[in-house]
Amino acid sequence: MRPCIILIAPPSSYRLGPYIRTAEKLNIDVIVISEGKYSLVSAIASGMHVDFSDPDVSQQIVSRLEGREIKAVVGTDDRTVVQAAQVSKALKLAHNDPAATRYTRRKDLARACLAESSVNIPAFEVHPLQALIDKATTSLDYPCVIKPLAMSGSRGVIRVNNPDELQQAARRLQGILANAGGEDIERSSVLLETYIPGLEYAYEGLLNQGQLQTLALFDKPEPMEGPFFEETYYITPSRLDHTTQKKIQQAVQQACEAYGLVNGPVHAEVRIHNGQVWFMEMAARTIGGQCAQLVNYVTGVELEEIVLRQAAGMALALKQTQQAAGVLMIPTTEQGLLRRVEGILQASQLEGIEDIEISIHEGYEIVPLPEGDSYLGFIFAKAATAEQVEKALRQAHAKLKIVTSPLLHQTTQRSSFDQI
Repeated sequence: MRPCIILIAPPSSYRLGPYIRTAEKLNIDVIVISEGKYSLVSAIASGMHVDFSDPDVSQQIVSRLEGREIKAVVGTDDRTVVQAAQVSKALKLAHNDPAATRYTRRKDLARACLAESSVNIPAFEVHPLQALIDKATTSLDYPCVIKPLAMSGSRGVIRVNNPDELQQAARRLQGILANAGGEDIERSSVLLETYIPGLEYAYEGLLNQGQLQTLALFDKPEPMEGPFFEETYYITPSRLDHTTQKKIQQAVQQACEAYGLVNGPVHAEVRIHNGQVWFMEMAARTIGGQCAQLVNYVTGVELEEIVLRQAAGMALALKQTQQAAGVLMIPTTEQGLLRRVEGILQASQLEGIEDIEISIHEGYEIVPLPEGDSYLGFIFAKAATAEQVEKALRQAHAKLKIVTSPLLHQTTQRSSFDQI
């Protein structure tokens, strides 16, 4: 009998396609749960429409599944990991505690939890947004970083160096949060924390009964110093020494234990400063966007297959290849209507370049950070060494020319994608 797995996904998720294709390959039945008028599912998956804003949505899902034998529930994106945990708990399946997944969605709750567990994090405060707009006061030393409580992909994250900049950033963030969903506090309060210098690294891992397995560690060679913090280069294997890499895994394991996470994928961000690992963020889901392809490059197994095999109780054999790989999330540097991207053919012919994907269609609006919520596209590379991968990505990016035109009105189409 084919195992049946539930995928809970937001309507904007483009992780859904890879999950469904992988499920078919593994002979797994899939039920897709999402919201919206139109179906997201293909012929090989059944579906269920719900309202994620309904506080009883998890119980409604469980009642509609009565009589179905479900093996596991997977939340594909940040917006759905809490519901996945709640449904799993109600169905008495292996799961993370819903409170643990909530820590990964709310930066203020996460910081308080980590501080109690002595995880090395920046000093922080939570402020009503309007209070900072009226008078920017903080006991923290500058520079600081102001962040929304519940957004991903660096959206709304701004470095400030003095009270005037903090006040200006708070006003800007108010505009970003005005139309955001979520709880009232997520639109009315913000996190303020000290800025930690140093290079940033991304960690991809898998929890099995509380034990953390490293899938990949990514260098971010482009300094992320602000005022905005757009993700660009991810390169693996990391060029950090073994001792520092071990410290990063230990920091992520400590954070998982603090939250109470025990099963499934985790994606974490850390910084290295003065030889110490500073824990920044963690999500209870896989790496976002198309960057999941990098895990396939270095383990020989697609990331979606890793997640589904674990969820279905199937054997999982990973191999660490000698291949170096990387991605450039093509940055959006100016606002306007995308007309075309020139130089793709020339860039794709460079040694080491595997693929170039432009995610936003011509005629759509592109918006840079901190307001923006999508990448222009992705450049993928493979080579013998991490240095060769980085060189290929930089050369390919240099050949691209992004052609835009000014916005003439506010009725243009927007494109939204899940972030790193």
